[in-house]
Amino acid sequence: MRYNKLVRDKVPEIMKQEGKIITTHIADDEEYWKRLKEKLRLEAAEFTANEKIEELASVLEVIRAICDFKKIEMKDIEVLREKKAKERGGFAKRIILD
Repeated sequence: MRYNKLVRDKVPEIMKQEGKIITTHIADDEEYWKRLKEKLRLEAAEFTANEKIEELASVLEVIRAICDFKKIEMKDIEVLREKKAKERGGFAKRIILD
């Protein structure tokens, strides 16, 4: 079986302990960035499909990895989120634009 996807750091060892034969490689920066974006889309789609909190946690884990890779502080994202919420609001009022 070919997986061809970014996985969490401990997954290869877990798979080996389960008796699976696997191959891995370490992504260069270009591939890693591409795979992080793919992973973000995948995890968001999984949360959308089943609405499990575990999937939402996975979305956050990918966001943290993106921040680490791009040298972005989570606090800076929060500052921008707050600024945007102040200027444009949040989603609490559940407004749908028809």
